Amino acid sequence: MKRVRCPKCDNYIQFDETQYEEGQSLVFVCDQCKKQFGIRIGKSKLNAANRRQEQAALDEQEGTKEFGNVIVIENVFAFKQVLPLKEGDNLIGRRNQGTDADVPVETNDPSMDRRHCILNVKRGRDGRLTYTLRDNNSLTGTFVHNELLGPKERLRIEDGTVFTLGATTLILRAAQPTTTEDSTI
Repeated sequence: MKRVRCPKCDNYIQFDETQYEEGQSLVFVCDQCKKQFGIRIGKSKLNAANRRQEQAALDEQEGTKEFGNVIVIENVFAFKQVLPLKEGDNLIGRRNQGTDADVPVETNDPSMDRRHCILNVKRGRDGRLTYTLRDNNSLTGTFVHNELLGPKERLRIEDGTVFTLGATTLILRAAQPTTTEDSTI
């Protein structure tokens, strides 16, 4: 099964691509907004999801750019995603048209808020990065290792920390040190 996204409301429509041949044009009508749109089946369209997964794997291996990233675990609501972080506050939330989240997660998970939590990335005096997670008054809460973060509670997390937003699970991948200044002579 493949998914196409409505260009007007971002609603996903699923279809069985095996019933169609390469080069064939399909027309869809969105159930939510009634927008009619068309697509052409081709190698680039059929393999977009595979390329996205390959790119996610490359991003994960390349890892962690300068400030690290969060990995969204594939589940019934979403595919695997690798989302880069920036220095400062990173607002994590469900991607939606008009959402101002810094780290937008593509998911159909209704229990994830559009502005669910904040992951702060800060460089200390020693040059090391610290990661601090806090809930952003979400309806379902933010869980770290199955423990609910309290209101206004901030928790320092490290590489490999598993946290859950609604029914969506994420893993922090901290930036890898680029210098070997910590080694002794």
